[in-house]
Amino acid sequence: MVEVDPGSRDGNDGHVNHKGSNGRQCHPSTEIELGDVKTTKTALPGEVEKGSFEKADFEKAIELTGYGRFHYFLLMVCGFVSTSEEMDVISMSFILPSAQCDLHLSTHTKGWLNSIIFIGMMAGAYAWGSVADSVGRKKVLIVISFMNAVCIVASSFSQSYELFMLFRFLNGAALGGSGPVIWSYFAEFQPKQKRGSMLSFMAAFWTLGNLFVASLAWLVIPSGIGYHSPTFLYNSWRIFLLLCSVPSFLVAGLLCFLPESPKFLLTQGHSDQAMEIFQHIYATNTGNPPEDYPVKELVIDDVLVVDVGKREPSLKVSQADRWKGMLSDILTNSQQLFMPPILRFTLISITINFTFHIGYYGLMMWFPELFHRFDEFSTAHPGREASVCDVTRFVVTNGTQSEHSACDDSIQGSVFMESLITVASAVPSNIIAVLGMDHLGRKFFLVFSTFTSGLCAICMFFVYNKQNNLIVNAVFSSVISCGNAALDCLITEIFPTHLRATGVAVSMVAARLGGIIGNIVIATLLDVYCPAPTFIVAALLIGGGLLCLFLPNTTREPLS
Repeated sequence: MVEVDPGSRDGNDGHVNHKGSNGRQCHPSTEIELGDVKTTKTALPGEVEKGSFEKADFEKAIELTGYGRFHYFLLMVCGFVSTSEEMDVISMSFILPSAQCDLHLSTHTKGWLNSIIFIGMMAGAYAWGSVADSVGRKKVLIVISFMNAVCIVASSFSQSYELFMLFRFLNGAALGGSGPVIWSYFAEFQPKQKRGSMLSFMAAFWTLGNLFVASLAWLVIPSGIGYHSPTFLYNSWRIFLLLCSVPSFLVAGLLCFLPESPKFLLTQGHSDQAMEIFQHIYATNTGNPPEDYPVKELVIDDVLVVDVGKREPSLKVSQADRWKGMLSDILTNSQQLFMPPILRFTLISITINFTFHIGYYGLMMWFPELFHRFDEFSTAHPGREASVCDVTRFVVTNGTQSEHSACDDSIQGSVFMESLITVASAVPSNIIAVLGMDHLGRKFFLVFSTFTSGLCAICMFFVYNKQNNLIVNAVFSSVISCGNAALDCLITEIFPTHLRATGVAVSMVAARLGGIIGNIVIATLLDVYCPAPTFIVAALLIGGGLLCLFLPNTTREPLS
């Protein structure tokens, strides 16, 4: 272990002296000195006493800042980043039935339109995650939030399928960095006692995004508002898409009021800045002056010392060298993810995310379309029962998806109501996840979720009316949302700090690939061989979820 002593500087070169516990001089780094953790007095649980701790490691330092207004503001901002991300992804599921005439969509092109955002997210996840591990979490989050909002606005004005696809891809490239970076950023401010519950709390903002986008779609799309001319069309579904960009603009501004992750700053050797942030958090939470923060020296582990030594700042480094150094860091981080002992975690994380999101996005994004098809069948055959496959066969051969029918993009209000009920069903499960994540553990929730949602996927084959379809879809949405919270917690915690954003980004790439394959497979098989999608999704969900048993237990454990 080493201690960071901001006051012990060499008078000649401005660097801190680094001394080993045996008295030997070490190579200079950035404000690091060997030593032991010293405490003068131990505070009672929940208390932060002035002067209690002169020296502390990161976990103790963040714990001694208290828990209050800063963390709740952080939760609100980071939560709304997740909300805006989910809104942008799920919004397409409500646009598909509405835009099928404007963009001349078939079931096959709908599948690709659902998938293009995930292709963009695959491209963006790795790139943004790697940059965030090199230049910082906050800067990257601000850039991608603004880029995301601009791309959504541009896509709403697109008049052709090809141009709409282009801006959805760019939208996905921005969103790809949002997930891995925001989870790493938020987790690095949390004390270990609260990390699981607060990460679950933030995951609940995904449900808030689902609720908000379903309510907004119900309010705007059926209204028929918009502008129509022979050369330009800006109808209700485009206005709905425009409104979905507002949260991204808001969070881009709100992120400016938050500091950089102190854990990240320590890996970069900026311990003075990290200490200032700890003092700011302490003052915000407690109302006391920053100088009353009881920690005066930071203690970090030997692995971090080596990393800091490699990152010692120099005033003479050119901009070109900085870019070379950043690219070198990105490549180094990527290599470390696929080398022992991290390799096992990386491969399992990739597999779980891939299988989980085939089910999560593969089915969830088709629910409004299924509701619309059931509604169309019920209108044509009142009181008649039919399975999902029977309904699909009717829509393709005799309904709005048939080759000889006139295009009809009108949608009944019941479709939006059923979609809202489905996403609202995730609220109770998210509350349970928040309350139980640190008690029952991440693995319990993930295994329970994937097994139950897999059974729901099988049950979809046996439903014979709108009501049964709604119940099964609602249960599926509820349990898989709970598993999503557990998966986010687990994947965020298994990677060490200097690899966390990159590791989560690689996992997110696998998740987006799952979303792409899930949507394309369902689009291809739903109209051709209907039973296959539900059973494929069920097998992947159950099998992938069981893999988490091979990951370490991270519940209430310090971040590595």
